Amino acid sequence: MSLAYSLREGLAGFQRAKFAFVAATSATAVALVLVGTFALLSYQTRQVTTWLKQRVGELEIFIEDVEEPVAQAIDARAAITPGVDETEYISKERAGQIFREEFGEGSEIFLDEPFLPASVRVRVYPDYANPDSLQALVEEFSTWNRVSEVVFNQPLLVKVQQNLSLITMAGLLIGMLVVMAALFLVGNTIRLTIYARRLLIRTMKLVGATDAFIQQPFIIEGVMQGIVAGTGASLLVWILYGAMAGYLPQLSVSFWALLLLAILIVLMGALLGWLGSFFAVRRFIKHVALH
Repeated sequence: MSLAYSLREGLAGFQRAKFAFVAATSATAVALVLVGTFALLSYQTRQVTTWLKQRVGELEIFIEDVEEPVAQAIDARAAITPGVDETEYISKERAGQIFREEFGEGSEIFLDEPFLPASVRVRVYPDYANPDSLQALVEEFSTWNRVSEVVFNQPLLVKVQQNLSLITMAGLLIGMLVVMAALFLVGNTIRLTIYARRLLIRTMKLVGATDAFIQQPFIIEGVMQGIVAGTGASLLVWILYGAMAGYLPQLSVSFWALLLLAILIVLMGALLGWLGSFFAVRRFIKHVALH
């Protein structure tokens, strides 16, 4: 009976205080849009970070002057080495073509074919894109027969990792500020809506209603407001992502990732509504005057 009453009163609260419902729902939706947009940007930043680490952490295995099948065998062996994501075999002819493309017209006068050996470009998994792991791979590849040299740009990788660490810390700080702002915004709005019904709470206490009995309808109403706000915020985030993707085709977030984000936003809305209602009503009940 108590749960049925709470559900009924929670739904009725929408009708009794339409302005308060719109205000609380709008504030929660704005907060969730901020959180959802930041989550999307963080996800995209992580994707770019992974891509960048893989590119900067490339190894190049230079092969001695051997027959083509031997060079390709080295490529095949490198491809199955633990930690290696993919490899690209570059023949002597391809190395000359790359030289001409990079140095432009007239580069033929500087081109000396014997000094452009065949090579294998090795791209590792993101977890291996760090100086220690790459150095271990360099030492292993260097012991192979017919390998003349193995190189990677260690100073650039170290610099990139340092900058990425700073970006990650800044992102976490901004994320915490966004979540705190969302909690503050939602909490204050819900407190105002509950304060508007202070006379109802006072009357219920005067007739002997327990604190839990008074709280339940407001908590259910807060959860419902959070769900409505979360649903609206999810749609807005989806629309914002579609607009951004139209201007920035490089954005690549899968449908399932967007769907998961939408579900999380709705759940976060419900959680914010529950927390805001619970603490606001609890605090108000303790301080309500009965005389």
